[in-house]
Amino acid sequence: MLERREVRTKKDWKNFVNLPFKIYKNNKFWVPPLQKDILFKLDEKSHPFWEHAKREVFLAEKDNQIVGRIVATIDDNYNQLWNEKMGAFGFFEVINDYEVGSALFDTANLWLKENGAETMRGPLSPSMNDECAFLLDGFDSPPVLMMPYNPPYYLEFAERYGFKKIKDLLAFFKSNNDKPSPQIETAVQRLLKNPNISTRHLNMKNLDKDVELIKELYNASWEKNWGFSPMTVKEFNLMAKELKKIADPKLIWFVFYKDKPAGVSITLPDYNPIFKKLNGKIGLTGMFKFLYYRKKITGTRALVFGFKKEYRRLGLPALLYYKTEQAGIEHGYKWCELSWNLEDNDLINQFDEKVGGRLYKKYRIYEKEIS
Repeated sequence: MLERREVRTKKDWKNFVNLPFKIYKNNKFWVPPLQKDILFKLDEKSHPFWEHAKREVFLAEKDNQIVGRIVATIDDNYNQLWNEKMGAFGFFEVINDYEVGSALFDTANLWLKENGAETMRGPLSPSMNDECAFLLDGFDSPPVLMMPYNPPYYLEFAERYGFKKIKDLLAFFKSNNDKPSPQIETAVQRLLKNPNISTRHLNMKNLDKDVELIKELYNASWEKNWGFSPMTVKEFNLMAKELKKIADPKLIWFVFYKDKPAGVSITLPDYNPIFKKLNGKIGLTGMFKFLYYRKKITGTRALVFGFKKEYRRLGLPALLYYKTEQAGIEHGYKWCELSWNLEDNDLINQFDEKVGGRLYKKYRIYEKEIS
């Protein structure tokens, strides 16, 4: 017997966050997320995303065992911006049993249809501003911060169900030993000498003001990008709170042209090796582990790289790349993942190759008409 039900009780929520530990029990690459973070992200009363979105959370049970989970979501802000009726599925985990996977997709499909959606896209957990897509290529290494990992059969299940690829996302790897092209080096030296151009890193003592600056630059830089989902003031305030916990301010850079904000680069330390040790929970012992091992982090993820349209021909990305890498080297970081990039964003993909990056992982987002 296969049963599907909405998550309502404390026991259901416990089963929801515990299921991945069963699925990835013998997988050395999977990184357990903090369970409290997953619960907070899905908390309609506390997380600001749900002020403009709605969701339903489902579990699948077979032979008295929890065997799958899925979340169906509709983001009104996204649909208003793009004039779409898109619903999403996310937080998808399932045992290697297509019957269960298909039933979960059916359940999300029905809920989205009943709530007015015409297409189902995913995985988005719960939006493009969060963890999204299925890992497509690169299963032989662990994910970095806020990037997904999943068994290959998730893609097989999605395609068998009728989902079609709508977009692939790319990730590039760069070590400090991978040198940029002469073209990049020449551009950096030219930009450093330009009196109209200035840079500075994030000021943690004036974080609220800098978060407003990030918001301005993020929205201006990304608003025309495929899949862009606007963030509200409360969501940016939440981001500021999270930055206080995990950011290295010397890895977050602003660039100005004639004292006007022109672009931003946000690179974060890769905390996933620490999360691996915490195994989903952070009590008092976990806090000591976190504080101890954060000093040993050697990897980073280049998360945001955006520039206002009117300044995009100045070559500013080369300058922020240089500033970030120099700061990273000075503080002991040895490598960086540049991710994620839209597969058809030729400018940024070519740029990542020119600075010495190599394509090493791919991710896929699917979509299908709701039936």
